[in-house]
Amino acid sequence: MTVVPDDHLMTLICDSCGDSVTATACVLPDAEVVWTLVSEQGWSGSAFATGPHRCPHCSLLPPSGGGYAPCDDHGPGGILGIDHLDDVTVVAATGDLDLDACDTLRAALRHAAEMGGHVVVDLSEVHVIDSTGLGLLVRAHRDARDRGATLCLAAPSRFIRTVLHTMRLDSLFPIFDSRDDALAQLGAATSLARS
Repeated sequence: MTVVPDDHLMTLICDSCGDSVTATACVLPDAEVVWTLVSEQGWSGSAFATGPHRCPHCSLLPPSGGGYAPCDDHGPGGILGIDHLDDVTVVAATGDLDLDACDTLRAALRHAAEMGGHVVVDLSEVHVIDSTGLGLLVRAHRDARDRGATLCLAAPSRFIRTVLHTMRLDSLFPIFDSRDDALAQLGAATSLARS
């Protein structure tokens, strides 16, 4: 769940589709209360910034498999593949990187670390990321840094870029527009280091 307070404004980002709404919100003494924004905009979810919150469109969709109802054609998260290219491991993720996908993502990132070298996480097929997914990426980034490597993100969507910016993580990760851009940059850096 992502709630972004800013003075008298508050932005709420849908856990299912990533749509957001920003409006004036009467923030009560407890900064976690988002009831005004949730109720006035027709969103479903707790009056607090906890648990799932969904936009009016997603709120009308039937629940799926105990999780959130996905919008459009995206659904549960997973790993499309892991490619080993020289000293770079590319982890291609898909769907929603949330609590349901954490075991798969954790295993893929652990495998990439065991291979050594740099890591590119290809987010081109990822639609939504929550705090669980972000936490795994931050831990994997620290692990890579500790072993003298780089973990970078490739092709994150506008929603994911917004989440990274909101959580002040956009400066933590090198972010590239495409997988090829990330590989080219890491290849150039490796060539310089060997010279």
